[in-house]
Amino acid sequence: MMFDLPDDETLYAALIARDAAWEGRAWVGVASTGVFCRLTCPARKPKRENCTFYDSIGGAIEAGFRACKRCHPVATAAQSDPAVADLLAALERAPARRWAEGDITARGHDLSTVRRAFKRHFGMTFLEMARLARLRAGAAELVGGASVIEAQMEAGYGSASAFRAAFAGWTGLPPGAFVPNAVLRADWIETPLGAMVAVSSAHALHLLEFTERKALPRELAALRKDAKGSLGFGRYGPTDRIEREMDAFMAGRCARFDTPLQPLGSTFTRQVWDALREIPAGQTRSYSQLARDMGRPDATRAVARANGANPIAIVIPCHRVLGADGSLTGYGGGLWRKQKLIALERAYATVGSHRERSAE
Repeated sequence: MMFDLPDDETLYAALIARDAAWEGRAWVGVASTGVFCRLTCPARKPKRENCTFYDSIGGAIEAGFRACKRCHPVATAAQSDPAVADLLAALERAPARRWAEGDITARGHDLSTVRRAFKRHFGMTFLEMARLARLRAGAAELVGGASVIEAQMEAGYGSASAFRAAFAGWTGLPPGAFVPNAVLRADWIETPLGAMVAVSSAHALHLLEFTERKALPRELAALRKDAKGSLGFGRYGPTDRIEREMDAFMAGRCARFDTPLQPLGSTFTRQVWDALREIPAGQTRSYSQLARDMGRPDATRAVARANGANPIAIVIPCHRVLGADGSLTGYGGGLWRKQKLIALERAYATVGSHRERSAE
């Protein structure tokens, strides 16, 4: 987790200086390019607002970033371990291959040794790394309008059932559940805090979540059911709009979101989400304060449940709610992101800027 890293200004200064002291300790994901790098990367330095720092290579990969081809962060981390170097080279030669434990032992490597080495270097196993690469490649094909069989082949799955099972484990839905010309369409947007899945109709945004959010499969299934199965890949105007607004928010230019929203929820949960949007950027509330603001002082627990069920991250700012003692408490996108968002929004409070509710 990022709690072990210093503040981003220190890390960004190290990036600009190409400080070798951070080799093997920190990596940077660049939202504008979708790649992650060593802090000593010789490439042109990115803008501060496009940078997110990670304390493991695995964290950067899970957030949706690809390894830089100039500084080779993955290869650099493995240079001292022949087994890791061999497997990474093999994966690079055959990225679509469906790797199994037998493939590792066939190359003369001990499974437990390889597992420990990959976890130590990257925070994930070799098989997990290979699976993420295959699934992301397959999903990219589906977004581009490819058939399920084309996506399956791109992802390196010889068996359609195996691809469906793996995809379902990731998103909660088999790839065949995503249909062409759908009422709701899902796509990815990149942010400095990691990749997000956006689902929108022609008129409104229905979901915006970080890709590793545990509730994402359940939320996608609920949207598909509500749309009577009409959920597909691609994007409508609201996804383009929220991408532009998210870029401005993350860059510190504007905390206002005007994209029309249409999240699934009961009357009460929608009231809680509306109340969340009344909290100005740079301010926080406790669950009990939020309940009192709504005129429901006895509904603190229900307010907390509705807060946790929020399907539109950041825009409906559930990250602005803290525990009664001021602690961060839970956050579906990860506590490190909640900490980052609160820190980012302090600048908005300083200049007196705040997000205004959109007319929905």
